[in-house]
Amino acid sequence: METPLSCRNYIDGQWLSAAAGNTLQSRNPALVDEIVATFPRSQADDVDTAVAAAGKAYRSWRKVPAPARAEYVFRVGELLLQHKEELAQLVSQEMGKPLTEARGDVQEGIDCAFYSAGEGRRLFGQTTPSEMPNKFAMTVRMPIGVCALITPWNFPMAIPCWKAMPALVCGNTVILKPAEDTSACATKLIEIFAAAGFPPGVVNLVHGMGEEAGKALVEHPDVDLVSFTGSSETGAFVGATCGRTHKRVCLEMGGKNAQVVMEDADLELALDGAVWGAFGTTGQRCTATSRLILHRDIKEKFTAMLHERTSKLRLGAGTDPDTDIGPIINEKQLQRVNEYMNIAREEGAKVLIGGEIASEDSLKNGYFFQPTILDDVTPQMRVAREEIFGPVVVLIEVSSFEEAIAILNDTNYGLSSSVYTRDINRAFTAMRDIEAGITYINGPTIGAEVHLPFGGVKQTGNGHREAGTTALDVFTEWKSVYVDFSGNLQRAQIDNRS
Repeated sequence: METPLSCRNYIDGQWLSAAAGNTLQSRNPALVDEIVATFPRSQADDVDTAVAAAGKAYRSWRKVPAPARAEYVFRVGELLLQHKEELAQLVSQEMGKPLTEARGDVQEGIDCAFYSAGEGRRLFGQTTPSEMPNKFAMTVRMPIGVCALITPWNFPMAIPCWKAMPALVCGNTVILKPAEDTSACATKLIEIFAAAGFPPGVVNLVHGMGEEAGKALVEHPDVDLVSFTGSSETGAFVGATCGRTHKRVCLEMGGKNAQVVMEDADLELALDGAVWGAFGTTGQRCTATSRLILHRDIKEKFTAMLHERTSKLRLGAGTDPDTDIGPIINEKQLQRVNEYMNIAREEGAKVLIGGEIASEDSLKNGYFFQPTILDDVTPQMRVAREEIFGPVVVLIEVSSFEEAIAILNDTNYGLSSSVYTRDINRAFTAMRDIEAGITYINGPTIGAEVHLPFGGVKQTGNGHREAGTTALDVFTEWKSVYVDFSGNLQRAQIDNRS
């Protein structure tokens, strides 16, 4: 067993232990006896130190020209590219996803770096005519201030980059509070930010528990913005707290995403999408396909195809190149998924395959759950409405396209969606009528690209979007600027006409 990585907080350009000296551990979910890292159990005092450092650094960082700020982010991208395989191996070890997916996680950070760096030479405002003579009017983007970035464990490289890179290009300073399960990944990522040469205090890292360090960040009076990705329950607390304290807040939360397969669909293509969408990242994605809405004419055939393909998926450690599905992140989440199987059976759903904790051979040493298909599911069952966040997909039968769209929309969430059909009219109707932030036609519910907006409606988010140019609207304020060169007092909205 390798010696665990000893992680520390990164505050004001220094690597520091928690003030109280307490530590926590992250473990390999495929081999739970293996400690991947120890990391600080930070408290409010540590958060105070980080916020003070970020606030001090903000005063000068905001004045660095945006193209120059972007050059730091570009260097992060170059360093991520150089260390891609090393980082992917760590992601796979600490989080559990297969190496092919872990490499994609790092690549998303690389893509985000290069894309965000380009925005440093744009950050466009607008010029517009004034209603008065000899008066110039324009809008400019201004940074917000100190940004707390609270990120989950399922994409330990990509999601921190989604948040930090546009925030920094926009002139903000950041404090990353990563999930406890992926402290080593966060440490290695911030080591790369440090190597890129950011001035002290511009980029900070505070480890710890969500209910301790995370809560202290959200409640801190000198934090100006909170960007949170996680559960809808925690997001509700974050949003309410920021509302009371007048902080800017961006929330990206849960999903109960559906893939519709119509009777005219290419079934082999739809099958590829369903398997990847449902079981990629062990179903631990907010965009995972957790509902398959199948037209009755193809349901029996498609279900048999799905069963056969699922039966061939191989469980194992993410670092094993033969693995299709890695472990669940921790024991608490494993038990949560297992409890939903009890709920499914009580509600009358039929387990077609899976439905049990996997404990054969070496799997007994990790947190593994069998890939699961639930049939005879109705739209009102809890397994059809609540986010399970594991390798579980439910099958719902419909008799028409209209019924499929109605059931797809009948959820508290609205993140991603997918429709497989050869009918162009149905495709455009789906694009118009589906209530979600993302809609795929003949593609799976997962696969976001960094130059497009990412986020959802209903309980999935609060109206903001990450990635793309829309991220700039999260991390900047609009300022209207007027220049009057008439030499006279001109009063807008005052009727001076005779």
